[in-house]
Amino acid sequence: REKIDFFFLMIRRPPRSTQSRSSAASDVYKRQPQQVPETLLLKRFGDMMNQNELKKCYIGAGYYNTITPPVVQRNILENPQWYTSYTPYQAEISQGRLESLLNFQTMICELTGLEQSNASLLDEGTAAAEALNLCYGTFSSKKNVFLVSKDVFPQTIEIVKTKAKFLNVEIIVDDVSKFDYKSHKERLCGVLIQYPDNFGSVRNYETLIQQIKTEAEAKVVLATDLLALTLIKSPGELGADIAIGTAQRFGVPMGYGGPHAAFMAVREEFQRKIPGRVVGISKDAQGRSAYRLALQTREQHIRREKATSNICTAQALLANISVMYAIYHGPRGLKEIARRVNSLAQILFLGLNDLGYQTVQKCKTNIFDTVAINFEQTNMADHLITFLQDNDINIRRIDDHHVSISFDETTTLEDLEQLLQHFAKFNNKETIQINKIIQEET
Repeated sequence: REKIDFFFLMIRRPPRSTQSRSSAASDVYKRQPQQVPETLLLKRFGDMMNQNELKKCYIGAGYYNTITPPVVQRNILENPQWYTSYTPYQAEISQGRLESLLNFQTMICELTGLEQSNASLLDEGTAAAEALNLCYGTFSSKKNVFLVSKDVFPQTIEIVKTKAKFLNVEIIVDDVSKFDYKSHKERLCGVLIQYPDNFGSVRNYETLIQQIKTEAEAKVVLATDLLALTLIKSPGELGADIAIGTAQRFGVPMGYGGPHAAFMAVREEFQRKIPGRVVGISKDAQGRSAYRLALQTREQHIRREKATSNICTAQALLANISVMYAIYHGPRGLKEIARRVNSLAQILFLGLNDLGYQTVQKCKTNIFDTVAINFEQTNMADHLITFLQDNDINIRRIDDHHVSISFDETTTLEDLEQLLQHFAKFNNKETIQINKIIQEET
């Protein structure tokens, strides 16, 4: 009751003409306390937020802690000239933001190995839904089956299913390595694969992608991780047609789940079908190079019923933050962050195996930032999660038999050592020293 009354503080009294429309509404407004100063309101909010229990998070699955460079936070994230700006329809007063978004597109193209990128989408799940829409439209709606790997993030699978329902597209969730593509050649429009996958495994899909294109003539979509792409083969090198994902771990705080900027990159043949906005370089009246919105195929106000998408536009501010993060660190800096995260995950993999855990990955080279553990007994995964929660640590429960631990750029050696101590205690083993693991490997 106290919290309900508190939120009534933020409801302004309606005009007199509306106060008598509903007796129920009248009762609500009678209960409304007097308005309070903003400072008191913020203090009450702060007191409520302090009730949150802060635990070390290793959940991952597309959401990772990150360090926003102070110069980016101060000059972009907290700068009203950046965060209050709307769609840059007037190019003559938006050159700075357009140049930054063009840099974002360039960054995505370089990391994915594909020719064309848009100026961001909403999040990874809706980007996957857009990829479904693109694959379906490529075949003029004649192919209406879309295959989703069972190792795609679960939240992405649910969003794709929802989108497919309204397109009358059949979604098949299956093992893409064992799927019969020849028998689905006439109906299969596309295949969605997670890279690295839901368990954190990094696999080379080059042969599989070639098989899909040969046997089913379908389009291939890879949902990928930008930081991982600084070290592993790009979707373009593997032969994928479309790459999607989120730029969140490039300096954008988790923010209790969002918002975050997604991306989509495609081969040149799809450049006029890509959803969202595309920033390009043109010439102004004096013949000088200038930036403008080159393609807006998504926009309903231009193409109406022929728009390539009806999912709401983009996350331009967060796309700008992610590309400024990349500019701040540079290619070498991004690779150093990725190698450090990868090294910590590999040490965890070796330590867990020494402690008697059965990891999903059989080789450390199949790991980027996530290690998954398999339990034969059904209740062991839940017991481990509860044990770690009691020690202020959150890991991810994949299913009844699997959990995973994901690292990011905020993870330290001390965090890793603490984790190994808890895993040793849970399995009734002696603690393994990190230095010993490193020495045995070298």
